[in-house]
Amino acid sequence: MSNIAPMKRDSALVTQEHAEAIRTALKSSLYPGASDASVDLVLAYCKAAGLDPMQKPVHIVPMWDSKTREMRDVVMPGIGLYRTNAARTGEFAGMSEPEFGPMVTERIGNREITYPEWCKVTAYRQLPSGHVAEFTAVEYWIENYAIKGGKEQDQSPNAMWSKRPRGQLAKCAQAQALRMAFPEATGSMPTAEEMEGKSIIEGELVPQQAPPARAPELPPYPEADFAKNLPAWGAAIESGKKTAAQIVAMVSTKGVLSDEQKARIFDYAPPAGDPDDEPQQPGHGEDA
Repeated sequence: MSNIAPMKRDSALVTQEHAEAIRTALKSSLYPGASDASVDLVLAYCKAAGLDPMQKPVHIVPMWDSKTREMRDVVMPGIGLYRTNAARTGEFAGMSEPEFGPMVTERIGNREITYPEWCKVTAYRQLPSGHVAEFTAVEYWIENYAIKGGKEQDQSPNAMWSKRPRGQLAKCAQAQALRMAFPEATGSMPTAEEMEGKSIIEGELVPQQAPPARAPELPPYPEADFAKNLPAWGAAIESGKKTAAQIVAMVSTKGVLSDEQKARIFDYAPPAGDPDDEPQQPGHGEDA
């Protein structure tokens, strides 16, 4: 049984009134907005682990359950509980300052974000022999950030990971280092900071995969630009340097052509009976 912040309740105080007072405090202060069912999960977790729920050792993390096809709350330990568990082993010798990789700026989902590529943290454990062992973890921002999600399945980072890209990543690196150094004190369950914005697939907690990016919709090709460029396109088709189909494909990468515009391009194609709108090759009566 864990010896971390065990509940020490006088049996005379464990009354219905006291239990309701704890529940009210949890819902109004520690877990505002949480449902009764989710608060029950917190209380059950803390009771099983011998933890004081008023210390907020765990967090409520909304996660997508791929089996039930709906969101559900999962109770997970916080980084604070990891640190406390490690400290109470009597062998915790501290942690290094987080070291960050180069800053990267890119557009993710609907937002441009600047974040550290990686974070490295070392946890120190003093073994019974006196030797201080080092356990170093490196975590990458792109593999850990929590998505905004919602009905639009927005893959951009949520508010916390946008405002504190270093701080949130540092927590993930610290959690990994503490698991490496103190497996018996932390267990294998990841922290709430690591699993925020992830999914539950067949009972496993996994990162939420971003859907394939959709190609941006192009605007109609401007008629003024079309009229300006059409003579040059026609000359390329008539000279055999390009086919009408190649011109349409090229222009369509810049804007959407109307059926009438496509027809005007194909007007330059060789008439039926000539080689199928292909450039003339040597030996067909034209110089290469």
